[in-house]
Amino acid sequence: MKETRLETTDRLFTVDALNERSRAILRQIVESYLQTGEPVGSRNLARVLPMNLSPASIRNVMQDLEHLGLIAAPHTSAGRLPTQSGLRLFVDGLLEVGDLSDDERKSIESQIRGRQTGGTFDTLLSEAGDMISGLSHCAGVVLADKQVERLKHIEFVPLSPGRALLILVGESGEVENRVLDLPAGMPHSALNQATNYLNAHVQGLTISEAIAKLKAEQSKSRAELDELTQSAINAGLAEWSGSLGDRKSLIVSGRSNLLKEVSAQEDLERIRQLFDDLDSKRDLMQVLGIAEAAEGVKIFIGSENQLFSLSGSSIIAAPFHDQNRKIVGVIGIIGPTRLNYARIIPMVDYTAKLMSKLLT
Repeated sequence: MKETRLETTDRLFTVDALNERSRAILRQIVESYLQTGEPVGSRNLARVLPMNLSPASIRNVMQDLEHLGLIAAPHTSAGRLPTQSGLRLFVDGLLEVGDLSDDERKSIESQIRGRQTGGTFDTLLSEAGDMISGLSHCAGVVLADKQVERLKHIEFVPLSPGRALLILVGESGEVENRVLDLPAGMPHSALNQATNYLNAHVQGLTISEAIAKLKAEQSKSRAELDELTQSAINAGLAEWSGSLGDRKSLIVSGRSNLLKEVSAQEDLERIRQLFDDLDSKRDLMQVLGIAEAAEGVKIFIGSENQLFSLSGSSIIAAPFHDQNRKIVGVIGIIGPTRLNYARIIPMVDYTAKLMSKLLT
């Protein structure tokens, strides 16, 4: 079994503070909720617990768990449901994350590899989002650096005194345009020489590879090029390293999955708010940006992350990296808090690792 690394929250109260009875009852309440969505009472718990406890003893433990804020009674029901804190404690300390079967791994790999062949980087991201959305029956999300994959052609086009357009064309046809500020009075010949130099030295490389090569050969290029031509190249290099590398692309797939099994009015309101969050994008990008910094799978439950306004949804996401071990994006799912965490966590983890493998 391969290890799935989880990024957990820092908590003062952990599952170790609960005794064996409390852990068993909390686990059963959460697992019942994840399976049925219904509250569970002490009599039903007595039938399924792996220990011999009377309904009265179970009720006493449930009262303690409720006092700790881990479970709650919906309306006047005699049963209990886990709170957001209870779900978090379960995920952090009680959840047994399994592993994908060989068939599931082969299915994920064949879908991504099959769709990736001959496609652009953006196409790979989009198809990966569609794939993980379909397998999880949730919305798939991908946040990644916008980039030209491999450079086919670079050109400086003069616009006005002190300004030029830098055009980057990728091997798959994608184009990036950037306006550069250059020293006043730079002749067209310097821009032509910079164009020829870059095409001769970085054609076929990714942006990150081109930056590394140009920086490594900086002293050599100074000897070959005049000062104005070198300043044009430096301006282009600064643009590649700066705003071009900071831009993000957000892809959301499978929104219709979120409408399945929605019946109650409060569920419809939750979905409406979720769609508003997805449309605004900025807050969602901030949440996924936090996941980018994680070393493994990151889980957000409900409203515990205040950047994301909806309290009734969860995000499970993991970062992926390029050939230089630089994190270039994050992939994951958004769904209700009532998720099959044990199945979806390793699915997200494996997909992120596969994305990294393809990009290296």
